[in-house]
This record gives sequence, C-alpha cells and structure tokens, in this order.
Amino acid sequence: MTSRRPLLRAIFDAAVAAAHPDIVLPAFLPAAPKGRIICLAAGKGAAAMAVAAERHYLDTLGFDPAKLTGIATTRHGHGVPTRRVKVIEAGHPTPDEAGLKAAEETLQLAATAEADDLMLVLISGGGSANWVAPANGVSFAQKQQLTRALLRSGAPIGEMNTVRKHLSRIKGGRLARAGHKAEIVTLAISDVPHDDPSAIASGPTVPDPTTLADARAIVAKYKLEVDPAIARALEDAANESCKPGDPAFARASFELIARPASSLEAAVASVKAAGYDVLDLGADLEGEAREVAADHAKLAREARALGRRMAIISGGELTVTVRGQGRGGPNQEYALALADLLKDMEGVAALAGDTDGADGGGGSASDPAGALVDAEVIAAMRAQQLDPQAYLANNDATAFFAATGGLLQTGPTLTNVNDVRVILVD
Repeated sequence: MTSRRPLLRAIFDAAVAAAHPDIVLPAFLPAAPKGRIICLAAGKGAAAMAVAAERHYLDTLGFDPAKLTGIATTRHGHGVPTRRVKVIEAGHPTPDEAGLKAAEETLQLAATAEADDLMLVLISGGGSANWVAPANGVSFAQKQQLTRALLRSGAPIGEMNTVRKHLSRIKGGRLARAGHKAEIVTLAISDVPHDDPSAIASGPTVPDPTTLADARAIVAKYKLEVDPAIARALEDAANESCKPGDPAFARASFELIARPASSLEAAVASVKAAGYDVLDLGADLEGEAREVAADHAKLAREARALGRRMAIISGGELTVTVRGQGRGGPNQEYALALADLLKDMEGVAALAGDTDGADGGGGSASDPAGALVDAEVIAAMRAQQLDPQAYLANNDATAFFAATGGLLQTGPTLTNVNDVRVILVD
C-alpha cells in the first residue's frame, strides 16, 4: 500500500498555514495612532506576529519607525529577526528567569502608555508561561513548582489558567490595568477549546470571570501540594483578577484572528480533496489522551466495518495524567494508545500533532510535534518486540516512536491553534 505519510503531513501543514501570522494578522491591524505604537506580544507566535505588525505599519503605512516600540516574548527557539520590537525567548511549558524579566519589562513599558498611544497586544498560545509576574508574596520558585504540579495533574488548560491568573500581576486583565491610559487593541490566536478570550494566555487584557474561590477549588480537586505562600496568596482578596466594568477596559478591544476551528476546516478541505469521506469531531475536544484514542479507534473500526474510506478528524487539547518517568506529550500518548488499539487493523494511518510544532517535551525547539502511526511503525514495533502498554504505563511515548520511526518533527511553526488529529481508514 502507498505510504500515507505525505498526505498526513500535507493535512497537518494545511491546518498550520491557515493560522500563520503572515496570513491572518494584517487584515485585523488597527489604524496608526497619533502617538506611539507599543507592541506587546507573548506566546509561541509572538515574534512572528510582531514581524507581521512591523511590516504593516512601517512598510505598508509608512509609520515613523521612531514611534514604534515593543517587546515580544516567545518560547525558546521561536524567535525571528525584528526591526523595532525587542524579542525575548523564554521558558515553556515551565516558566524561566527570562520570562520573569520579560514580564517586568512588559509591565514597565505598558505603564508609559499615554492617551494618544496604541497599545497593540498580540497573544498566542504559550503566553501564560512566557509572561511570569508572581503575585506579591509569591516567589518565582514557588510559581514554577505550582506550574509543574498543574502540568502533571492532568488539569485542562482552562483550569490551569484559572489558578495562574490569581497568582499573577500581568494575567487576568492586569496588563490592561497597567496600560489603561492608551487605546488597547488585543489580537489573539486562540489555542483553547471554545476560544475563551480570558483563557488565551490567561487573558492579560480582558475581564476574568473566574475567582480566587475557583482557583482554590482547583487546587483541592487535584490534591495539589502547594507552598504555604501560594495558599495565602489564593486567600488574599488583593489577588482577585480584573472583572467586567473595571476602568482598565474602558478603551480596550479584543479580537480573534485565528482559531482552531478555521485550521480544522483547512484540514478537512485537504482530506476531502484526497477523496475521503470525513467524520469531523470538532475543534474543541478535551479529555485524557488514551481515553480519547480508545473512542477514536472504535470509530475507525466502525468505518472499516461499513467499508467506508473515511478520515476521522479532531482538534482540541487533550491531557495526560503523568504517572511514569518517560517523555512525551498528549499527541504522542494518543498516538501510542492508537498504535496498541489498531495494531491488527491494516490500511489505517494516523497523525496527531500540536500546531505549534512541540508536543509536551522539555521546552526545546527540537521537541517532536507529535507522532504518526502506520504500517511502518507497527512493523518496527513487532520487529523489536516492543510492548505499547509498557510504554504507556511509563508515559514514554517519545521513546516508543523514536524506536519505531514515528516521531513527527516539524520544528517551530510560529503559530499555535491547538492539536490536529487525523485517522485515515482506507
């Protein structure tokens, strides 16, 4: 049978291209102001978004370069050359000292904004980890420890961000409070299910509907062991996030420029062009990776039983409750579970990848984006007598796919609209 890897990669690439800042940002950029443009960007697409903004204002509109300034904070390895906006590469998913320094500089620059200025805030997935400004009384080390605990707990991104927003001086609308004198325009690439503005990069410029009580409940729900300073901060009313009606939002607007659903639509179009019927499960799936894989494997078997040439497509952001000592991410774990469940079913190929180019991992630009499952992977698994269940038990999907040749390596894509999963049943 012809390899389906080129087709799977083309489907994934179509989804990524539909959300690239060069494509989606220019049409949403506001008119040039009388005063300065202060560009503050965070997330995996931050530097690429800043470049697209510079090109629009400096080249297309002829805006005075001396009046354009800013800071773009992005994940290590996701920086690109800029002209006026300073780029800082910082830690993700675990924050580091660079993100701490970048958040302080960002807040200080926002505080210089005046009434004639435009504070252009460009955010994408990863911004929560990139902008780190611990609440008063909470140390950076304590915030790092909490982030690691949340990452291992299996909590979905919305719950993680609820906790982080209440331990921050920049999240939960507080950046808008810092730059409230200016017009604030936030343009966002969504990486969260249901595109909730307050969840994207933890909503630095929008009202936050969640509360300190919500954050405490999440800590209790996952039985997280937190430092006493964290517990005190979550009881302190001074750490409540900015709510609707706050004066900080008097001149603030927010708009989505790319969303997971649009990228999934591009993937669906690519699949249909290849002659497959499509089962589109939507862009907002959440849940434990291996459990979702079991549901999707069942759908693949049903399609085979009906004799249909079917593509099963889904987006969203899955989670992994980490119990082992291995390496991987939700997409690799999903693919590993699929490999185990579909190992006896011929004519099936699958891809699961994160559109930012990194699935879990240690924060390196060389981390895999996800994994592929096909006849080559299954053959290598059998030849080496590898047991997928043993790798699942140790959360070691990266090692399994490194051994079987199934790692999806894309490098940084400079955008982030969540995950894309495709199962082709021939």
